[in-house]
Amino acid sequence: MSNSLANLQHKITSASDLQSVVRTMKAMAAVNITQYENAVNSLADYYQAVTLGLNVCFHQTNTAGYDGRYGVNDNHKNIGVIAFGSDQGLVGQFNNLLAEFLIETMQSYPQKKLVWAIGERIQPLLSTANMNTGKSYRLPGTLDTISELVGELILEIESQREKNDIGQIFVFHNTPTSKATYTATFQKPLPFDQNWKDELLLTQWPTKSLPELLNSKETTFKALISEYLFVSIYKACAESLASENASRLEAMLRAEKNIEELLDGLNQNFRYQRQTGIDEELFDLVAGYEALLEKTYKK
Repeated sequence: MSNSLANLQHKITSASDLQSVVRTMKAMAAVNITQYENAVNSLADYYQAVTLGLNVCFHQTNTAGYDGRYGVNDNHKNIGVIAFGSDQGLVGQFNNLLAEFLIETMQSYPQKKLVWAIGERIQPLLSTANMNTGKSYRLPGTLDTISELVGELILEIESQREKNDIGQIFVFHNTPTSKATYTATFQKPLPFDQNWKDELLLTQWPTKSLPELLNSKETTFKALISEYLFVSIYKACAESLASENASRLEAMLRAEKNIEELLDGLNQNFRYQRQTGIDEELFDLVAGYEALLEKTYKK
């Protein structure tokens, strides 16, 4: 009995330690979600500044050459696909759902495809798809390192646009729908959508002082295109990281509930075993006392 109680106590201690770890991971995931969501929200003003700059370029510059390079006529060219997964586990179906969504979406595009996988755990899920595999990247460990990854991706995109005639860029990622849920989505930053460009041209300058391009117009336009790509990919990465932590938070909530149920069962069993042991000792004590009385009476 003592051995059984010792085993139960060991299991209770282990479960309690695991519960502490799960609670810590749950708190960290919740903090990370807020951090990445704030990063996405902070991009709004920067994105507006970039789009206003493009508005000026489209109005004051002959961008026909760049429309041929970045514009709506590139839909027949090959496709570059960026997929944001995860490097770490404990994220449920995070990578599987995104991979399935990506493969299903890209089936309707007959062009050659080159995929860049971001995250070790999504790479093998995309290897079976009918797409060429490009460079793979690890996810940023912190908010400060997202910019470095995005910069590398933009350089790779520009390189592959020249080498493999890539004119379309798709960015697949999970996006949060609440603190503990997410959904798979994608965006297409290149080529420019004609409706987006038309709406951009109709945008009114927010002040009475109209801007004027002073430096090389082509250089300015190209720089704004890079910034537009930067904002688009940065936003996708931050939303993916927020979704990853949302998935981890959901997994930790389930794990915490399971551990609580396990602890309730173990504690109940421990109390039952201890009470049974106490009862047995009392029965032995009473039986010994009665035997002693009976022996005394016989004398």
